[in-house]
Amino acid sequence: MKKGDTLHRLKIIEGHLKKVIRMVEDGDYCIDILNQSIAVQNALKKVDEKILEKHLKTCVKDAFSKGKSEKSIEEIIKLFQKK
Repeated sequence: MKKGDTLHRLKIIEGHLKKVIRMVEDGDYCIDILNQSIAVQNALKKVDEKILEKHLKTCVKDAFSKGKSEKSIEEIIKLFQKK
């Protein structure tokens, strides 16, 4: 995913998150707030997937070609251990 595409998606997500904040401030129905919150989380997961895909296809691929695969593997393991 290109930097511009990533930023565009994140700005859209930012707008949705601001809507969730307004809904909480306005005392909207909890299920409606939760539905919007879940949508924001899912959108962020999609961005994460695209960033990871780009990382694997560029940085990790490059590390493997330079014989630095262990470091790349460890970074990815640590990343997924955070989840």
